[in-house]
Amino acid sequence: MSVPDSTPSGGPVSSVPVEATESKRPSRGRTAAVIVCLVLAALLTTPAAIAYWGQRTLNDTTRYVNTVGPLVNSPEVQNAIATKVTDTIQDQVDIEALLNDVFSGVITDRPRLQRLVGPLSGAINSLIDRQVREFLASDAFADLWTAANTRAQQTLQRVLRGDQTGAVSLQGEQIVLDVSQVIDQVKQRLVDRGLTILQNVPIPDVDKQIVLVEAPQVKQMRTIYAFANPVAQWLIVVVAALYLLALVLSRRRPRTTVIIGALLAGNALLIALALTIGRQLFIDALSGTTFGPASAVFYDQLLSYLERGRQVFFRLGLIIIVMGWFAGPNKSGSAVRGALRDGLEGIGGALADGPVGTAGRWVAVNARWLRVVIGFVGAVVLLWGNNISTSRLFWSLALVALLLIVVQVLVGAGRATTASRPVPPPEAQAVPGTAN
Repeated sequence: MSVPDSTPSGGPVSSVPVEATESKRPSRGRTAAVIVCLVLAALLTTPAAIAYWGQRTLNDTTRYVNTVGPLVNSPEVQNAIATKVTDTIQDQVDIEALLNDVFSGVITDRPRLQRLVGPLSGAINSLIDRQVREFLASDAFADLWTAANTRAQQTLQRVLRGDQTGAVSLQGEQIVLDVSQVIDQVKQRLVDRGLTILQNVPIPDVDKQIVLVEAPQVKQMRTIYAFANPVAQWLIVVVAALYLLALVLSRRRPRTTVIIGALLAGNALLIALALTIGRQLFIDALSGTTFGPASAVFYDQLLSYLERGRQVFFRLGLIIIVMGWFAGPNKSGSAVRGALRDGLEGIGGALADGPVGTAGRWVAVNARWLRVVIGFVGAVVLLWGNNISTSRLFWSLALVALLLIVVQVLVGAGRATTASRPVPPPEAQAVPGTAN
């Protein structure tokens, strides 16, 4: 469709294609869709990262055990458990009273033996402490730690669902860790070394537990878990799809790319703030308890996967910002893009003969969507499995860069093949039966 434009002099009529004019006008609906996608993605990025950590750590027995496994060698954790076990045994066994009872008749005849009760009591208590710490440094405790944390991860799910059985359970408003197996094995080691007075000493159940978290909000946590758990594993996929959809719909993709990078980096900083606040609250909650000195180490180790993910988000955001800036309408970016494009397409042109040229013609027609697919593949490689890390980020970026290079080379081959096709002579293009 065209609109005639008459001139006063009766000269030739010119026309302005309406379709071309309308195509230059930005679609309000498309712009609104881009804005909605970016806003939703920005709001869901931090919750999605936390949900992804929860799914990959708290809900995955293997990853949970691998995450907290190194704590077996932590001096802070060993000291906390050793203090609890030693104090529990010593509180239930009054060594000095037992020695006085054993020596009661002898002390009457030889009062000077009374002086040995105190040193002997101290020596036995030191033996108990030494045996506890030797056991905590042994391979037997490492195996016990792995087994206990395997059960802990499984019972943690029961705690969130309201079941109060297992090694980790909810007692009132406290989440506690049962160390009865450690106490029993240490007692047996002491009995085997001749300290038989401990053999039949009963340990109350309340003395076999270490408070991990003061949790008056456990009911709220259970409610959140019940609603969030079914969708948590897919939330980060939804966020990635929203960012990708915003990029596809955008008419100004370089600017949108910069915005996406800024949103990722900003959410990474928000996660860092949340981790810092949560760490302090966790330490304060356990302050004054047996596990208090080890709380910081436990928190850092438990959330180490989320911290690595935060670092990846931040670095990925910065990289995307740089990519968007170089893709934009600026002199330095245009120069770099032009040099890369000409160089890669030149390589493709040299390879245009044969199947490379045939494939190149198809790639040249579908290059835009192929680049979108490549970006999606890079996101899948980054998020796939349980090992999101900085090294995984750089490998995924390397894969994306390699695939984009291949696409551009094939585009050059396709264009060279098209340009080299023979053009029919004018005589062949004339309609038969008409005068030239």
